[in-house]
Amino acid sequence: MRHLYSGKVRDIYELDASRLLLVTSDRISAFDVVMAEPIADKGRVLTALSVFWSQQLADVAPSHLVGTDLPGEDELRAVGVDPAYAEGRSVVVRRAEMLPLECIVRGYLSGSAWAEYSRSGTMHGQRLPAGLRQSDQLPEPVFTPSTKATSGHDQNISYDEAAALVGDKMAAAAREISLEAYRRGAERARQRGIIIADTKFELGLVDGELAICDEVLTPDSSRFWPVSAWSPGSSPPSFDKQPLRDWLEATGWDKSPPPPPLPAEVVAATRARYIEAYERLTGLSFADWPGAGRGQ
Repeated sequence: MRHLYSGKVRDIYELDASRLLLVTSDRISAFDVVMAEPIADKGRVLTALSVFWSQQLADVAPSHLVGTDLPGEDELRAVGVDPAYAEGRSVVVRRAEMLPLECIVRGYLSGSAWAEYSRSGTMHGQRLPAGLRQSDQLPEPVFTPSTKATSGHDQNISYDEAAALVGDKMAAAAREISLEAYRRGAERARQRGIIIADTKFELGLVDGELAICDEVLTPDSSRFWPVSAWSPGSSPPSFDKQPLRDWLEATGWDKSPPPPPLPAEVVAATRARYIEAYERLTGLSFADWPGAGRGQ
């Protein structure tokens, strides 16, 4: 077992030639800056939700998930991982040959898609009906891929450009899987008081078959809105990080590193939002998830 990579949120370890261990931390970012203070249990929420959705969507596409059983404590400590910390925030996955695409599905007009539509009446170069408002529900969900940037921001691209990157057959399969996974997730979420405005899937080939990889329909990979706060013509509050964003905006911070220290009440409120998202979407109690409430 050896450490391969650490990103903004996840740490990746190699178990063997075919399997990886993903450990999801409690790190949180806002306005593209990672905060100094972690949000306790956030990594467990993201892990628990991804496991839940991978099971729910198993008939849409396979996932790279093998299971949640951890390696031995000595193996974990040998690479600097505290076994207590790893509990409930780690998954074993199969290696995948990842597509060089972010497979984004949009059900509502928001974010960069709204900015483009405001300028040109298009979304990822595709013409949309005239007269749409910010946060309007689109006539149907749309697959809007982007590049995977190694540095800086991902770039929105057209479907034809995606097909040129991965081939017509692969692009069509990625679009079909992403749209159906979004539809399933959005329907369940809507019934539970959450709108999934848009989401990002990462797909890869596992044993020659296209699979859903990484996190799935979480508050970090999706734009979650409370149904009760949605009103076309404005931008609804984000369900997960809103207490954090609101506090940061109120401080006058210029959104450049380093961020201001977070007060305990903002950390607690943000943690509560993540847990509420998990419990609403799954109908399960987060307290029953391994390691929940451990505080590290």
